[in-house]
Amino acid sequence: MYNTLFNFSDDLFSELEQWQRQLVGRNIVSNIRPVARGSFPAINLGSTPSSVEVYAFVPGVEAKSLDIQIDKNLLTLQGERTLALPKEDNKLTVYAQERFSGKFKRVITLPDDVDVSKVNASYKDGVLHISIQRREEAQPKRIEIQ
Repeated sequence: MYNTLFNFSDDLFSELEQWQRQLVGRNIVSNIRPVARGSFPAINLGSTPSSVEVYAFVPGVEAKSLDIQIDKNLLTLQGERTLALPKEDNKLTVYAQERFSGKFKRVITLPDDVDVSKVNASYKDGVLHISIQRREEAQPKRIEIQ
């Protein structure tokens, strides 16, 4: 136990969650985040009665380097973000690197009622917006009384 008390990681919240699991037990929900901290890209996922809306935050990634696919109700976002370092001097010393760089892949499970043939994607200011329409037969219908 002493070993874990004095070895701190870079992520204080992960350490606190680990301590909570050790002290309280493993059968608690200690995290409301859908994925681990630091997952890239961060996403917002929501729905309307007629569509599913996905916003992926991918600053520093060019739209042409993004690959978006839907297969069996799994939306896959892939790409690569390169690190912009000055190329003047090969003797660059990096003291801190907090921004993610490299290849990434994020898979999102979609509801069963989406129509994968009706997908729109747009990219502006580092935000990728994907709108997937729901199937017509899955949308609510108002029934008139005769």
